[in-house]
Amino acid sequence: MYAVIEDSGQQFRVSEGDVLDVDLRDLPEDTKQIEFDRVLLVSSDDGTKIGTPMLDGAKVVGDIVDLEAKGPKVHSYYLRRRKASRKKVGHRQKHIRVKIAKISA
Repeated sequence: MYAVIEDSGQQFRVSEGDVLDVDLRDLPEDTKQIEFDRVLLVSSDDGTKIGTPMLDGAKVVGDIVDLEAKGPKVHSYYLRRRKASRKKVGHRQKHIRVKIAKISA
């Protein structure tokens, strides 16, 4: 069984037990689960249900593994040719790491 969910403008294909990184949002420290209610598609042994654009009553529940996981470091390098002006900038995006616990349609 798998589902396609939409979160923060991105679509994810998830099944139970998958671990994914979603965009950081303001959540209390004691939050243990997160619920995704924007489900686009659910496929199981019974068949495939496709929403127009969302499925009514479908949701995906995930357990929060890490509230502030860090993504890979991305470097960008600026320079102006022949001007002796260079700048190296690094950025590291923060995410919420979620393990999918249950898909219900």
